[in-house]
Amino acid sequence: MPRKHPEHQLDLFDDLSEQHPPIVRTAHAPACPPSPWPTWHIPRPETLPAHASWREITLGEHTLGYVLRRSRRKTIGLMVHDDGLQIQAPTWSTLAHIEQAIREKSSWILRKLQARAQHLRLLALQDNPWRSGGRIPYLGVQISLQLDGTQAAHYQGQDNAPETSDVLCLPLPGDALADRIRESACTWLQQRAVIDFSRRLDHYLARADQTIQGWRLSSASARWGSCSSARRIMLNWRLIHFAPTIIDYVVAHEVAHLRIMNHSPAFWRELEGLYPDYKHARDTLRQHQPTTLPLI
Repeated sequence: MPRKHPEHQLDLFDDLSEQHPPIVRTAHAPACPPSPWPTWHIPRPETLPAHASWREITLGEHTLGYVLRRSRRKTIGLMVHDDGLQIQAPTWSTLAHIEQAIREKSSWILRKLQARAQHLRLLALQDNPWRSGGRIPYLGVQISLQLDGTQAAHYQGQDNAPETSDVLCLPLPGDALADRIRESACTWLQQRAVIDFSRRLDHYLARADQTIQGWRLSSASARWGSCSSARRIMLNWRLIHFAPTIIDYVVAHEVAHLRIMNHSPAFWRELEGLYPDYKHARDTLRQHQPTTLPLI
């Protein structure tokens, strides 16, 4: 009798989840971004791992390439990393089984490849950002640094809706060292965080009909915000890197804690009343910790 193979199972791996920089969107981006199919293009690598082959599958109007490795494992594993999609499959799995697994998990693969593409774009921009012409994230987009020792720091762009060509001019000479550029840029970002976060706090406090004893910026390494029983709020200044929708979520989250100091279903209903689209922003922010930000 032919040997029976174990039932097909899928294992999903994503080694970007704890490492990649924040996913940023422009201030004009819709809550649900357009399909990122163009980011699925993965070129065939020049060299392949041992016992691996390059294959392609057609999904709708698009072709997705992936590296296929055979092993003695019992399940089909799908992994997305910087090199693209890799499939690890049992030696006895047919190509039909493997392609079925890819189609069944195409939505998951799409999300991970979108994050991969954004991750790689940010990495490309992080090559020595602390220089004239270097770029850093501000309110969800990349802005350029320009050194100008003749005047005070100023931002050439429209607040809350910066374009990719926007420039942050710093009061430093052209030959300033990277540490001085970093310190100057961080000072400006923190100043902008105070102004931006204060405005958003006023908005959500009024909407919730709540008051606070005060608030301040934090540099916490493990949380984006907090609210104490003394009605004091702290907001991580590094949120200024993110799109306004993400900042709104964190601010509304802490304001909601003024009424409900836990994460019960009642709390999430309170938050939804303040910020109806909180789930999308929450899911985006959950992919990051303050210490994973690429620059600071």
